[in-house]
Amino acid sequence: MTGAIRWASNLKGSHGARVTEKMSGHGMAAGRPEAREASLSPEELTISHGARTFAAQGWGPKDGIRVLALHGWLDNAASFARLAPLLSGCRVVALDLPGHGLSPHKACDFYNFADYVPDSVAATEGLGWRRFSLLGHSMGAGISTLLAGAFPERVERLALIEGIGPLSSEPGASPAALRLAWEKLTALKDKKPPSYASFEDAVAARAAGGAGISREAATMLCRRGLEQRAERWCWRNDARLTLPSLIRLTEDQVLAFIAAIEAPTLLIRARDGLRFDMRKMEQRVAQLRGVTLREIDGGHHLHLESAAREVADAVRAHFN
Repeated sequence: MTGAIRWASNLKGSHGARVTEKMSGHGMAAGRPEAREASLSPEELTISHGARTFAAQGWGPKDGIRVLALHGWLDNAASFARLAPLLSGCRVVALDLPGHGLSPHKACDFYNFADYVPDSVAATEGLGWRRFSLLGHSMGAGISTLLAGAFPERVERLALIEGIGPLSSEPGASPAALRLAWEKLTALKDKKPPSYASFEDAVAARAAGGAGISREAATMLCRRGLEQRAERWCWRNDARLTLPSLIRLTEDQVLAFIAAIEAPTLLIRARDGLRFDMRKMEQRVAQLRGVTLREIDGGHHLHLESAAREVADAVRAHFN
């Protein structure tokens, strides 16, 4: 990236709450040494707090550094299947955010971005965590940014991969955006969700998506993100997640959240990842009180690809 931001490159170019757990049978295929290390099966968790219930996966010792991991849009907890086992000394709990993976779908018509913040806080209450660090990828990085700004006393350290803050919009765009969201919801009710004849067909469709993900990484996400219905493979994700936002924060509001963050922040960008608005990126980074910037070879899901070890080295050093 050009401009004022300087990226360090890689050398190679509670009350009413409960948590239940069991060991998952899903591991990652062995291959390179780091892949074998990352094949440790996670614990399958169910986290409850008040009326909220979440599915999640856990790695690492119970007394390790507490890390809540938040995945990207239409992904699931398996997004961290390669990275989390490499974070030695950390207790990583990766949520299936509402409507994703094995977590319940919401009863309301729309998934509002800001709602993921109280959802995530409720999960930490269910875990009995008062203080914790955050690890977010893409949409999860946006959620982590808002959470760290709204609850600075609770977040020890913040690690963001391919994102800082949510998408924003101009105030004048709000009326048309709200109308469009309603129109898309109405149309969705008559739309048949995609399904596939085989698991492999679904993996191929996921790998062909716009984020540029490998078949191996897509397979890990699909193992958790698919289910069979009437001999077809279907996404577990709530179809309403594809609807446009009812309303977005303005850029000034996003900057206010970032300015309120107290936690030391690590921001990792993939060299071949998403293309960001550089002006906004520079303004957002400038609000942080202490930030380490890293650019690592790879695509948008670099933490789930061959760059997982390098991402883990940076995150582990930041959390320790």
